[in-house]
Amino acid sequence: MKRILSIAVAIFLTTALTSTNFKTDPKPSLKEKVIELSKTVEPKVVNWRHWVHENAELSNREFKTAAYVAAHLKSLGLEVEENVAKTGVVGILKGGKPGPVIGLRADMDGLPVKERADIPWASKQMGEYNGEPVPVMHACGHDTHVAILMGVAEVLSAVKSDLKGTIKFIFQPAEEGAPPGEEGGAALMVKEGVTEGMDAIFGLHINSKTEAGKVRYRPAGIMAAVNSFSIKIKGIQTHGSTPWTGIDPIVTAAQIINNAQTVVSRSLPLTKAAAVLTFGKIEGGVRSNIIPEEVELVGTIRTLDAGMRQTLFDRFETIVKNTGESNGAEAILTINKGYPVTYNDPALTAMMAETFTEVAGAANVESSMDAITGAEDFSFFQEQIPGLYFFIGGMKKGQDPATAAPHHTPDFYVDDSGLLNGIKLLSRMAVDYGEKSQ
Repeated sequence: MKRILSIAVAIFLTTALTSTNFKTDPKPSLKEKVIELSKTVEPKVVNWRHWVHENAELSNREFKTAAYVAAHLKSLGLEVEENVAKTGVVGILKGGKPGPVIGLRADMDGLPVKERADIPWASKQMGEYNGEPVPVMHACGHDTHVAILMGVAEVLSAVKSDLKGTIKFIFQPAEEGAPPGEEGGAALMVKEGVTEGMDAIFGLHINSKTEAGKVRYRPAGIMAAVNSFSIKIKGIQTHGSTPWTGIDPIVTAAQIINNAQTVVSRSLPLTKAAAVLTFGKIEGGVRSNIIPEEVELVGTIRTLDAGMRQTLFDRFETIVKNTGESNGAEAILTINKGYPVTYNDPALTAMMAETFTEVAGAANVESSMDAITGAEDFSFFQEQIPGLYFFIGGMKKGQDPATAAPHHTPDFYVDDSGLLNGIKLLSRMAVDYGEKSQ
């Protein structure tokens, strides 16, 4: 009888142990791990964002921000390079498995704008711009970019042994442009070799008029090339009561501004791509009854096509020169180098399409947004290696975009609720590219 009972117990235990009720849950995938870790690190990212926002610094002067970032990266055990392109920081994480070298980039600089947003962590910082003391705020969202990438570094460090390849966390200074007479930004980082050996690079920008949780991108040109320009018009100074005894550079300047409006509207195929020519400043003269000797005009050019950009340059130069000569004045146009088109590598963009939809949800992804005429020096990285640049929402859910302040204004604001999407997306970009590029 005892033997029969023992056999019965053994059969019962064998059946029970092989029952589905006793099976352990499957091990989460690396993709699932980084999503859960992103949620865990979000509160820290929010706190980091508030600190960076409250301590805004101008281009090439991001000393406190760089030290804050470097301390965090070192605490994660990363190899850290400081003073890259003046104030930049690069953290290097070597995964436990062979694979590509992937760059993730965040820009760090603020703007000479006085903040009006009613938030406890508003910036009260001051800086120097063009030799003058100015208030400083993060009026374009770079504070969120820094905090997001700090969070991504923590997430990926936690799964280091499972990662394929090497991740370079690039905290870039001076995206808004280096001070006059200085080098800076992505161009200087490239010059110093940051992209050497790198296979691809990813970057994001938060947007104040896009709802949190949304993501927008497009293949090929997503942001315009930008070139600033100046025009010096030299006339002959004379008394305002006898204009015929001099050559008036003010009248010449007015005619150049007016004639230049035909460059875009009559010389470029605008159904192909957008282009903008804007005058932003006129300077000349000292009082009402003196026709001055010289006037200076400055402005900006935005283009999304290299061929159209050159056509615009050539046509603009002809108009400036000939208008000046028609008035007896000398008009000299100088076009500065600027930033190239921010160009999303089509193959890389297609490779990451599934990542966008898996992370944000298909309903929240716009994969064919219109190109915009704003510019980004991320484009210098993309000239060297395949790159993908995209936008995430930073507006509170349910808010009317028409009521959201635009970037580079005193009332600019992006909500903390937009940060999580950025952490998840950049983390998954690194993981998914490592997997897919093998």
